[in-house]
Amino acid sequence: MTTPPNKGTTDQPLELLAKADIDAILESRHWDPFAVLGLHVSGDRHIARCFLPGATQVIAQTLTGKEVGTLQQLDSAGIFAGEVSVKKLQPIRYHARNESGEWIVIDPYSFGPVLGPMDDYYIREGSHLRLFDKMGAHPMTVEGVDGFHFAVWAPNAKRVSVVGDFNAWDGRRHMMRLRRDTGIWEIFLPEIGPGHAYKYEIVGPDGALVPLKADPFARRSELRPANASVTTGQIDQKWEDEAHLKHWAEADARRQPISIYEVHAGSWQRQHGGGFLTWDELAERLIPYCVDMGFTHIEFLPVSEFPFDPSWGYQTTGLYSPTARFGEPDGFARFVNGCHKVGIGVILDWVPAHFPTDAHGLGRFDGTALYEHEDPRQGFHPDWNTAIYNFGRAEVLSYLVNNALYWTEKFHLDGLRVDAVASMLYLDYSRKHGEWVPNEYGGNENLEAVRFLQSMNARVYAAHPGVLTIAEESTSWPKVSAPVHDGGLGFGFKWNMGFMHDTLQYLSREPVHRKFHHNDMTFGLLYAFTENFVLPLSHDEVVHGKGSLIAKMQGDDWQKFANLRAYYGFMWGYPGKKLLFMGQEFAQWQEWSEERSLDWNLLEYPLHEGMRRLVRDLNGTYRRKAALHARDCEGDGFEWLIADDRENSVFAWLRKAPGEKPIAIVTNFTPVYRENYGVPLPMEGRWREILNTDAEIYGGSGKGNGGAVQAKKHGDGTITANITLPPLATLMLELDA
Repeated sequence: MTTPPNKGTTDQPLELLAKADIDAILESRHWDPFAVLGLHVSGDRHIARCFLPGATQVIAQTLTGKEVGTLQQLDSAGIFAGEVSVKKLQPIRYHARNESGEWIVIDPYSFGPVLGPMDDYYIREGSHLRLFDKMGAHPMTVEGVDGFHFAVWAPNAKRVSVVGDFNAWDGRRHMMRLRRDTGIWEIFLPEIGPGHAYKYEIVGPDGALVPLKADPFARRSELRPANASVTTGQIDQKWEDEAHLKHWAEADARRQPISIYEVHAGSWQRQHGGGFLTWDELAERLIPYCVDMGFTHIEFLPVSEFPFDPSWGYQTTGLYSPTARFGEPDGFARFVNGCHKVGIGVILDWVPAHFPTDAHGLGRFDGTALYEHEDPRQGFHPDWNTAIYNFGRAEVLSYLVNNALYWTEKFHLDGLRVDAVASMLYLDYSRKHGEWVPNEYGGNENLEAVRFLQSMNARVYAAHPGVLTIAEESTSWPKVSAPVHDGGLGFGFKWNMGFMHDTLQYLSREPVHRKFHHNDMTFGLLYAFTENFVLPLSHDEVVHGKGSLIAKMQGDDWQKFANLRAYYGFMWGYPGKKLLFMGQEFAQWQEWSEERSLDWNLLEYPLHEGMRRLVRDLNGTYRRKAALHARDCEGDGFEWLIADDRENSVFAWLRKAPGEKPIAIVTNFTPVYRENYGVPLPMEGRWREILNTDAEIYGGSGKGNGGAVQAKKHGDGTITANITLPPLATLMLELDA
């Protein structure tokens, strides 16, 4: 039964609608349209009132088409009212005419509210975990009528209207109902289908119009440069990933092989004409490529809607909306399903730290600082010219937590890599003295952001145990990847920015100078097991003048390629999960740009194709050999063999796991070919060379050990093997059965 709307403002028999109400509607300043429009009880009568611009005659009907009254025109702009012959409050429709024709309109003001008191309760408490099913625009059937329900949070607004291509963007037509307990405005619009552009027209507390706002909960958006939200149905995807989700829900991710291919969907490849690939086209090309390359996961730079291509998605204005650049949301769901069918996970770069100040976005959404702080020392980010979320506000925290749940539930995502966590944790991040506000204890820790991250992680892992949350965090904040109940932030993993920085700094030096910086390669093992680490060679290292990874290497072309091959072997043997940005697997020379496709033609050249083969084989070896991944996050899976040979720039260590044959990794970071180099090993016997980055198939010189080395026990009890070390190369040796 529909909840009756409020009574009308007049019970006078001859005054169907007060002049003040008519003027307020026509001037788009009526703060309570449901009090006057729609069907109302006036004494023993039922009065229908509507605003239908362009109409000259209006007949009221029941939804079945029965005529129940002819309405009187109260204003030539389209205000009509009159008594109707109905016995109860119910949805009605209007048959309107003018000299150009006739049309039928179902009255949205004859429907009651859709949200209920329990929604109000949980929203006010900040514990509503299904906001993505309640807020925004959703198709539904009310009183037997199909349409869309719209709901938006704007507690300080005086009036909010839905405007779109279905009502000529006229804010007078569909003014919304305010739920005063929560500050949420809602309306059910009959006969609105998918594919309509819409925004919210908001009058702020000062009575001034706010710029038209996109829907914060929009699930689909227009393609830039247009920026309206778009009505869309629920995700229509037949999921075929039960086995994939079950595996990850039951597995300990720390002990699984995880090798991530980081992708910018707009520039991995392009269509022949230069346009973006659709999700279906990406599925046809990217998924088989990743299967062949042996990556376990694809991590996309943000794909939630964003207005400016060079931001790469990190300045999003549509946190719930997959960008229109690659097609409709269902296309993204199909892509994820396709990945899962072949065992590849999908991770999304997620940006809850800040948002851009574009006029149609969240900034001063209802005329006040709603999603952000009022004080720019708390609410404005100087590095990115963006607004910072007010994590202390329950509604904002719920908005963000629900977004994490939305992507993992509706799109079956396998993980969220949370961007810019360091900027969230510290109130003085990138600020000078006097430019920030201390917390309640006088410190620089953002305690509200900490509570948000803990809440997000706890909620996501509780709802979806197989999901990975990964922090991009570059400071010494403790327990980033420790459970919330143990005082941690609750992330599954943390990017090891120190590994990336130190090792790339080392490899940028001439080999003759590396002995003076030996600690760059060994220091990371002092903290390698304090967190669950991902080793990232990410997009951040190949932009803004930093050049590509191959360009960072020292020496002539041969040495550059050898250095990079040795580095990849070093990294894949090092404890921690792996991440590599697209194009670096085949040593793209150019710095990455979002404006063009990767230089796939380079694969015609043996050195580049050799690099690709090496990364493929490294992934395969890493996945097949549990010793290389099962103790990535635990100290008992690592043992130094040679840590201090700085004169020769040689490193060697052992990777091991219970019940598995150990694997020795040996790296020579000089171009010097060394024979009979003694490497201590834990067991005597034949050690098989399972990977050599200097192999000819990878573009190397082909130096090696003929497939195996022999470890012998000496009189003093030590065991060593005399190994040939190729120049600028990494070897992996496994004890033969």
